[in-house]
Formats: sequence, structure tokens, C-alpha cells
Amino acid sequence: MANEAQPCPCDIGDRIEYGGLGQEVQVEHIKAYLSKPPVDTGKAVIVIHDIFGWELPNTRYITDMITGNGYTAILPDFFAGQGAWNPADDFFTPFFAEWVKSRNARKIDKEFDAVLRYLRQQCGAQRIGVVGFCWGGIGVHHVMSTYSDVRAGVCVYGVVKDFGDIYNLKNPTLFIFAENDIAIPLEHVAQLTQKLKEHCKVEYHIKTFPGQTHGFVHRKREDCAPEDKPYIEEARRDLIEWLNKYV
Repeated sequence: MANEAQPCPCDIGDRIEYGGLGQEVQVEHIKAYLSKPPVDTGKAVIVIHDIFGWELPNTRYITDMITGNGYTAILPDFFAGQGAWNPADDFFTPFFAEWVKSRNARKIDKEFDAVLRYLRQQCGAQRIGVVGFCWGGIGVHHVMSTYSDVRAGVCVYGVVKDFGDIYNLKNPTLFIFAENDIAIPLEHVAQLTQKLKEHCKVEYHIKTFPGQTHGFVHRKREDCAPEDKPYIEEARRDLIEWLNKYV
């Protein structure tokens, strides 16, 4: 995501070759990737993608990982057909700033409502959580500040400066950050921590992973460096455990 006056690239990292275990479906006016567990548990998770969109194999991999833990998981196109960011384009131009303005992660209610209806009416979901990455992390913060019926959220390196002044979360939320994230400096994480202490009345947890960079949970190969693998696995495990506890 853009970082203050000087945008920093949201590096696509390792684009994995992954076909997916789910299927693409139409949810009212948007498309989505849907993954279902062998046995229906009545629990579902909505995954909000980053700027690289709903078709990124890495995010579909995470969606299937969530399904493997007993959830119907759905990864909708929250850009509503506008198209994802092209990694070949230049982040350091006014074009990126204009591009991201046209895709406001805090204005996704129309799409989110459609997905909620689909999960309840077509999938029989009774308990629903939400997980989001980067741009989608901002979306998670918005959802958890707005929708009291979403039981839990996991915000993975959601850009803190785009949260605004919304800190009164409705339900338990986990925030995952990377120590060496050029898009989210640690002072921003400290500010978020202080604001939540002052205003949040529900359970929340903020965890920063040492030595990691933006995208490490879903856009870095587990075998890229031996020292990174434990943190990648731990963050993914934390994500699932938070959902298991509160959804």
C-alpha cells in the first residue's frame, strides 16, 4: 500500500503456483472463490484480499487453509470487477494513488452484505468471521467496527494510517504486523495500540512478528529462509486459533 507522501510497493512476493480446491461462484453482482469443508459446521469466514485481488493464488491458498480447519471460506472480489493492481505497474506514480482511491476498503458494505446473504441463505452459515490482508486488513477493521453480527476478525498487516479514528470494535479482533514493514512503521502500530486501549471494550490482541516484512503471512514462501518459516507458520496458526476461539 502507499506509505504517506512516498508510496512504497506492496511487493507481490512469491506468487505460488496453486490451483485451489474450491470453485468460483456468482454472488449477486460480484464473483467469488468458495471453498467448503467435507462436513458443514455452520461456521464461515469471509476473506478480504489485498490489492492483487481475489484471483491471487496465494490468497486462495489461505482460503483453502481456513476451510481445512472446518470453515466454509469465501474470497469475494471486493473490487467488484474493477480489476486488481498489476505488479508490473509503477507504485511510485500518481496513478497508484488514484487507483487505490477508487477502491476504498472502508466502502465495501454493498459487497459485504451480499456475501453475508449468500453465506446465510446458500451455505447455511450461522457464525461468521472475517480475515483480511493489507488492503483487506483495512476492510476487516471497518467490518469489525460496523457489523456486530460478525463474530471475530483477523486483520493481517492492515495499513494503520487508513483506519481513521474508528477504534470501538464490535467483536474480538486480532491484529498481525511485521516488525520490518515499510508500509506500516512500528510507531503506527504503537498508535493503534494506544487508541485501542483508550476506546475498545471487546477482546483484541496486537502481535508483531520480529524480522518479518509486509506480506509474510500469505506472500512469502515457507522455505524462502529457515529463519522466516517459524514466524509464517506461527502467524497462520494464530489466525486459525483466533477464529476457533471466537467464531
